[in-house]
Amino acid sequence: MPLTRGQGMKQGGVNGGLAWLIAILASLFVVTGGHAGDLDQAEIARRFPPPLQVAAKLGEVPAWPLSNELTPDSGPVGYVFESIDLAPIPGFEGTPFNLLIAIDAQGTFMSVEVLRQHEPVFLSGLGIAPLNDFVDQYAGKNIKQRITISNAYGQRNQANTDTDTSKVVLDGVTKATASIHVVNQSVLASALAVARVRLGLATPREQSAAELRSDNFEKKDFAALLKDGEIIHRRWSNAEVEALFAGTEGSGLDPLALSEPNATFVDLYVAYVNAPTIGRALLGDIEYQALLARLSPGQSAYWVATVGRHLLVDEDFVRGTVPARLTLSQDEVPLEARDVDLQLSSPTGSPALSSMLIIKTPGLSGVDPGRPIKISLDVMREKGQVYPTRIRQTLNLDYAAPARYFVYPPTPLPAWLLVWGERWPELAAIGLALIVLSIMLTRPRWISINPRRLAVFRLGFLTFTLVFIGWYAQGQLSIVQLTGAVKTLVAGQHLGSFLYDPISLLLIAFTLISFFVWGRGTFCGWLCPFGALQEFLALLAQRLRIKARRLPAGLEVALERGRYVLLLALLVAAAFAPQLAESLVEVEPFKTSITLGFQRSWPFVAWAVGLLLISAVYYKFFCRFICPLGAAITLGGRLRRWDWLPRRKECGQPCQTCKSRCAYDAIPRAGHINYERCFQCLDCVGIYHDEQRCAPLIFHARKGRDFPGVRTEKA
Repeated sequence: MPLTRGQGMKQGGVNGGLAWLIAILASLFVVTGGHAGDLDQAEIARRFPPPLQVAAKLGEVPAWPLSNELTPDSGPVGYVFESIDLAPIPGFEGTPFNLLIAIDAQGTFMSVEVLRQHEPVFLSGLGIAPLNDFVDQYAGKNIKQRITISNAYGQRNQANTDTDTSKVVLDGVTKATASIHVVNQSVLASALAVARVRLGLATPREQSAAELRSDNFEKKDFAALLKDGEIIHRRWSNAEVEALFAGTEGSGLDPLALSEPNATFVDLYVAYVNAPTIGRALLGDIEYQALLARLSPGQSAYWVATVGRHLLVDEDFVRGTVPARLTLSQDEVPLEARDVDLQLSSPTGSPALSSMLIIKTPGLSGVDPGRPIKISLDVMREKGQVYPTRIRQTLNLDYAAPARYFVYPPTPLPAWLLVWGERWPELAAIGLALIVLSIMLTRPRWISINPRRLAVFRLGFLTFTLVFIGWYAQGQLSIVQLTGAVKTLVAGQHLGSFLYDPISLLLIAFTLISFFVWGRGTFCGWLCPFGALQEFLALLAQRLRIKARRLPAGLEVALERGRYVLLLALLVAAAFAPQLAESLVEVEPFKTSITLGFQRSWPFVAWAVGLLLISAVYYKFFCRFICPLGAAITLGGRLRRWDWLPRRKECGQPCQTCKSRCAYDAIPRAGHINYERCFQCLDCVGIYHDEQRCAPLIFHARKGRDFPGVRTEKA
């Protein structure tokens, strides 16, 4: 499955209707929502039958432990959880996916199942089967691997042929690029959230861990290591430690701290001993080699020592185990660092050390030695005799091994930016087309004065819009993007999922800018694939001598106003009745005709075809009288700053040429342009400048006078 996926400010600016709608939406956005999982323990057990057993849901992370009844004493063999409990990332439609995910104790995916999803492309579109096939690919992959989605439109990602097993590329789903990337982020984010808590994995990073330069060796003594930052230390006096217990039951329980406040409580030293320069200086060559032999690939070891009366371990400590007082963490994730159990002696030139250990990170921890770690040393005080109260404070020391000891991999781009990079040919082509369109709309005289020239350009551009932007690049803007944004904001989520659809985001950005310059017609007249399809059918009907008709003026006005009612209903439903909104958005035939190319069940195809047939008789019927997205864009078009379509005082008084030829009824008898109806076909611009078609120009030419400001051009 290769991945393919108004009048201007002069006339009042943003009027009361737009302000009213914005106020309603603003009130909706302050509503908060939540998500909860769908399954209980019994439902989980039904999906994971014996010999697997499902334990009660954990408290520290919403996951069910899995154990094996054949090995009851071995502890959990895996964990099952719902993505919506851990990573409720909004999809394209605005509602998060809910996926049931199972990982084993090594961080390998056992299974991923789709429990709930609301993506339009999978609801009565492509169907759920392609999505199920996609999530099946996670089985056997490990969360330590870098999992990405294959390139768009059949261009396989080079990582598919890469021998690096740390990289995994999954096949995507045609026509569902943005949705599939959200699925991947939901799976990885929720799985890593569980793994950090239950498997001891460090916080996930897009970048691979730094690699140690084993050939970088320089002979140094303890003083040089300390001076150059290979070893760092921090001293706490008795008074400083006593201050930590101030206000607690542990205050004043240490007599020595009270009698000798300036004396050393502990001086804590830390160093990264995998590095040859540091390790050989602190351990000696023999013990350094013994250390390396006891480390598995990816494990880091740290030399930790103290000076003073507080030791690293208590009297119950057993060599080779986890020191109870000592914790290593990275990115605020604590890890159980274990003693390596080496025979250690104080390095030459070091102070008189009170205690000393080599601790190593867990094998699956994913600790990056090239990034800072934190060493935490607990200080415990007890109050009472029989059942003493224990009060604990922690001393923290941050340590970063010098960067010269590592080779750092390049920082990978964010996943959404990789999608943009993969789709650069489509973005470049559409970007160039938008530049050409902008130039043409900014200087429309040359292209519009010649009817044939304008027709060739317009039909060519609309063909590009329909075939390339719509059917190929899947760039049809939709009301679902508005309802999805409402759902996402109402749920308190961000709109990051839009970043995974670069084609739509480019068109949205251009359309928003066009509101201020030209109004609503730039998108509706030139960049809407379904609008282009309607225009082609109207031309075909004209060739077939099917007479075009116009609705009564009163009915036109009523239908136009109905679009705003429909828009408001959709936005309110998206905020308060999301499932109803999923059904209501089907009034828009874009998914059926453009996204899925009419490959859908018959009621949806019949609705789309019916609208197209009506539009062949009543020009752009859906665009002008039904489209809720068009209603939203019309409201946005009232931000227009200029009346850029030229008019003369004779327009409408008495000349009615442009009015009679405007297929959109955007020119009333008074002769001005109604920008809310205008689709910027530029026919009136051509007439305005053409001495053969413009009645005022013809009149002045017959009188033998030049019309001010008019330049003659041969057609």
